[in-house]
Amino acid sequence: MDWTLYPIQEFNTHRDQWDQLNQKTFQAPTLNSAFVGSTLKHFSSGDEKLALYGNPQRPAAATIVQKDKFGVWSTFQPSQNPLGAWLQDQTNTTEELAKKLIKTIPGMCLIMGITQQDPDLQIRPQQNKSLNTIDYITTARVTIDDSFENYWAKRGKNLRQNLRRQLNRLRKEQTEVVLKCITDADQVYDAVTAYGLLEIAGWKNQSGTAVNIHNAQGRFYVEMLEEFCRNNQGRIYQYWYDDKLVSSELCITGHDEIIILKTTYDESIRTSSPTMLMRKEVFEKIFSETALSRIEFYGPVMDWHTKWTNDIRTMYHANICRYSLLS
Repeated sequence: MDWTLYPIQEFNTHRDQWDQLNQKTFQAPTLNSAFVGSTLKHFSSGDEKLALYGNPQRPAAATIVQKDKFGVWSTFQPSQNPLGAWLQDQTNTTEELAKKLIKTIPGMCLIMGITQQDPDLQIRPQQNKSLNTIDYITTARVTIDDSFENYWAKRGKNLRQNLRRQLNRLRKEQTEVVLKCITDADQVYDAVTAYGLLEIAGWKNQSGTAVNIHNAQGRFYVEMLEEFCRNNQGRIYQYWYDDKLVSSELCITGHDEIIILKTTYDESIRTSSPTMLMRKEVFEKIFSETALSRIEFYGPVMDWHTKWTNDIRTMYHANICRYSLLS
């Protein structure tokens, strides 16, 4: 079997084949064609290539690749997607597939980088003279294998006491605390707009990374979440103090997991942690859903992650060289 390359503008033509392979293999929500297609629309250069391995109607592998510099190509990797655009079944090894792809790419391709791989989806390959792997980040998740009450009882005493104290204080101040979960596609635009206003008011605006309904990030999240909501796979959580939005999370679901894509909060609030309070209430509801078995953070592990879980793993990049001497 061989790879077939297509202009990236033909991705939509092959969405069904892409999704069939994802369902057969990784079953990853962020590798769903709705997610990948939206990232391509808003963040691609237009020069990327779609590559399908084997029968294009039933590919055994699929990827989107981009040229980084002379001789070096890699999988398409916008910052909005925690996973590199690579799918494969197990009929061939990653190294075999990458080496065949290197030879198919026009011009001189010496190295193929497969970025941001999850070892739970794609086992980290053994290094050799033409393949090496590099640690990317450690990431955390919460596995749902018990009742929420038992899970919560295993959390640290400080976390449990601090959140209880904060909630009691809010009640004493007669602040109404409300959690909302938006799943209606028609409400996504307003919810992402509200999310963006919180980020714009915070430190992310200074760094230029804030979601804004008028920038590419904002348009991406609206379009992607609208499509996911139409398929009953999108959620936007909002946490309110009275009539004031104080925290929000953008999430998608798929297979048996929910992925928290982005979180923001009102940085002017000093006497409580609205995101931590929201997360406890959200987790309690998620634990009651029999269809979900894990909550994925897919971001670098920080101190606050370890308060919620001890389930941590290391994601990786893989670099495959055309010739062993380059390794």
